[in-house]
Amino acid sequence: MWSVVSTDGVAAEDRFDWYSDVVSSEVMPTSLSCERPAAFQGEAAVLDLGAIRASRFTLSPLHSRRTDAMIRRGDPEEYQLALLRGGSTSMSQHRNECAVGAGDLMLWDTSRPSDNQMAADGGEVRATILMLPHSVLPIRAERLDRVLARRIPGDRGMAAILASFMTSLETHGAECTPEQLRHLSTVAVDLATACLAEQLDAEDLLPAEARTQALVRRIHAFIEHNLGDPELNPAAVAAHHHISVRTLHQLFQGQEEGVQARIRRRRLEKSRADLADPALRCRPVSAVAARWGFSGPVVFSRSFREAYGVSPTEFRALSIKDFRTECSEQQPFSA
Repeated sequence: MWSVVSTDGVAAEDRFDWYSDVVSSEVMPTSLSCERPAAFQGEAAVLDLGAIRASRFTLSPLHSRRTDAMIRRGDPEEYQLALLRGGSTSMSQHRNECAVGAGDLMLWDTSRPSDNQMAADGGEVRATILMLPHSVLPIRAERLDRVLARRIPGDRGMAAILASFMTSLETHGAECTPEQLRHLSTVAVDLATACLAEQLDAEDLLPAEARTQALVRRIHAFIEHNLGDPELNPAAVAAHHHISVRTLHQLFQGQEEGVQARIRRRRLEKSRADLADPALRCRPVSAVAARWGFSGPVVFSRSFREAYGVSPTEFRALSIKDFRTECSEQQPFSA
């Protein structure tokens, strides 16, 4: 599903010029320069999600500049929100300037002049980018101007959740159907909006639906990261997010499952994966239960049997038997 272009197969002396032409014609008019054009390597890919697009770039360090004249020649009229996954770069736009490294996020506007310098000694640059038309973000442009070319640390808050989503999108997006990609487009816009609003201390200005969706996704992430805590329950989830248990349940009324059901399902799925893992076959079933927050082996065994029709011990035995059979079938024939 990713549309990919790469310098692989292009003569070394032509790679940089070829890549520059592709960016200017297929993305937007941009001036690119590079200290070592003959050694340049680059790959770019785009995934169409419907309302928005996602892209990924892997390239040798370069200098990218976009002027007023280039904007007049062509402008997709987008905000581009990048997660830097490798290397380092600096960006200046609209009187703002920042330097970002792996794990950071950064926003820029294609309708404004910009200057982006990738560090020559920072190695290969890798980035995942959400390409968001101006019209899809429900935050006024004058507010977003404040966060252009500003470093957004990707290790906490909504930025961490957005970074995790973007990483998963790059890894698994190609496995999704067009309908699923359209749904992911909505998720991406909601998360990007919540992340940027958090940076602007403007979450209260978001539409009610966007605030609700952002809160639900924060709750999902909190549950996922705390499955091993035996005290994880609706009351704990509500307290962490400063809402009442009643409000929490109301949030999940339109979801496929309630909070407690989600906690139980994800704990069982994680436990099932551990029991099926040959590398963990020496770990006691009781240790698996404790690892994923079950209060005791009896509760775990009963819940597991209700969900999967067999006890944890029986499931592990069947999984190991299937694994050994598969391994024996893969052994080369010998006379």
